[in-house]
Parts: sequence; C-alpha cells; structure tokens
Amino acid sequence: MTAHLTRTSPLLALPGAVAGEGIDAGVAAHYGSLYGEQRALAAGEGFVDLSHRDVFRVAGPDRLSWLHSITTQYFDGLPAGKWISGLVLSPQGHVEHAFTGVDDGEAFTAHTEPGRAAALIEFLERMKFMMRVEITDVSGDLAVAWRPVGTGRHDLVPRDQLASYADAAGPAAGLWAFEALRIERGEPRFGIDTDERTIPNEVGWIADEPWNAVHLDKGCYRGQETVARVHNLGKPPRRLTLLHLDGSENRLPAPGTEVLPEAGGRAVGVVGSSARHHELGPIALALLKRNTDVAAQLVVDGLPAAQEVVVDPEVGLHFRPHR
Repeated sequence: MTAHLTRTSPLLALPGAVAGEGIDAGVAAHYGSLYGEQRALAAGEGFVDLSHRDVFRVAGPDRLSWLHSITTQYFDGLPAGKWISGLVLSPQGHVEHAFTGVDDGEAFTAHTEPGRAAALIEFLERMKFMMRVEITDVSGDLAVAWRPVGTGRHDLVPRDQLASYADAAGPAAGLWAFEALRIERGEPRFGIDTDERTIPNEVGWIADEPWNAVHLDKGCYRGQETVARVHNLGKPPRRLTLLHLDGSENRLPAPGTEVLPEAGGRAVGVVGSSARHHELGPIALALLKRNTDVAAQLVVDGLPAAQEVVVDPEVGLHFRPHR
C-alpha cells in the first residue's frame, strides 16, 4: 500500500473510541464493545465511520459513457442514486484499481482505499483524450460512512458534518466490527485480499449484486479478454476462501501469512484479512490455489483452519448466499 496522508476523524472523540492502525488509522477500530458493535450492525442498527477512505468525483456530460468504456462496469444509462462498483484492469486482466460510487445526475462520486485515489486519478486523466469530463479528488470535503440497510449502503457526508451525522445515525460501530461482517460475507478488500496478480474471477467480483464489479454483457475494456476467457472456460488460477481458524490461541494471522496443508508441504495460498466474529470466532479470507481440495484441512501460522468455499473453483463465481 502506498503512503498516504492520514485524515483523523472527529468521531475519534466519541466515548470509548480506539483508533485503528496502518492504513485504517484515522478512524475508530472500536468504541469499547467489539462484539456488541457487530451484533448491532448485524441487526441493521448504527453506522461505521469510513472517513479515512479516499473520495473522487467525475463530472461532465461524457462521464458515464467514458467510464463505461474504460472500466469493468456497465455505466451507460446508470440511474441517479444507484450505487455501483467498478474495476480498472491491466491489459493482462489484473486488478489495478477498485472503487464504489454513485451518480447524482451531474457527477459520479466514488470512494476507494486510503491512499489509492491519486494513482487512480492519474490513470483517469491519461484516458480522457477529448472526452468532456473533469476529475477531482474531493477527499478533503466528503467523508464515507456505511449503514447496514438491507445488504448495506454507503453515505457521502460533508466532512464538516460528520459529528451531526453520527448523532442522527448512531450508534457508532468500529472498523473491526465492519471488517468481521465483511469477511463473513466473503467480500474481498482491494489491496488486502488481492495482490498484483489478482484477476476478478478469483475473488468473487463476478457475482450477483451487491458484490458485482464486472459486467459480462458490455463492450470492450482493457483486460476484458482475460476475464471472458476464464469465465467461459472456467478454472481461475486461484479462489477466494473463508477460513475458520482455531480459536484456542488469542491471535490472528497477519496479511500475507502462508496457508499450508495440514499434512505438510508447500504453501497453497496466503491470508488476506482476518477478524474475530461474534458468532464464528476467528475467521480470515485467503487466496488459495484453485486445485486445493475444498475439504482439505489447512494450517495458518500454526493455527488449524477449515475451509468454507466463497468462489467456485471451477467457474470462478461468488456463490455463497448473501448474509
């Protein structure tokens, strides 16, 4: 992850707030009750402060047709108010950028991982050519929050109104609670559950909403040939998997930790994100080699791990029911 300017949320002044670490510094990891915050979100209550994420805006009359032509998503005719996710791929089909946003009829505003907007905007600027679009980093003006309405929804909040938003949307839940429920859903996080070799088919971004970031019935875009070939022929090189970790030891594996066969031998994958879930215990997402037996018992950092398949190893689709 590239270095970035950490934006400190005013909501860290809320009672019990404990700041996150690394790229998640600047927002609360929790407010004193990890499992209580998870249960509230699971019950459809409260919100999560994601104001450390980068936000950018694409304005201009050509914005939707232009985004349609250079990303994996179907932007033509996108109705105002509909949230949508998209990817920018390399010519070889590897995921280079990921974002989620909404159009208001005048501009498309989206958020991405902390520190990622500058590189994404640089790419977009290079692709403008004669198109009537204007791209602006608005991270200093707008903040992101998440509420568990239905399958979840994002809100774009004026940064100077975060405190009043929290008063209306509370109770606040920290990022640890949010991450635990995200991992349970089998929803990958760009740059943590993915690497420079990741193609969308490996991590469930070819799926039904809300995780669909790739539209299979649209015109050409960079990297499309790889996505289409793997989708049509099946057998993605790797597959995203939910690991249920042994909870007898009080630790979680770090991102990048190798996943080993229980019987020993060479690594079959690596762990991305991990968390403590209020019902499932310690869980993690891992990218495993496609041919790893889905019933095989595994080991991560000395911890026994059982698999729950997220991405079908034969067709590369996210097939777990939405939770």
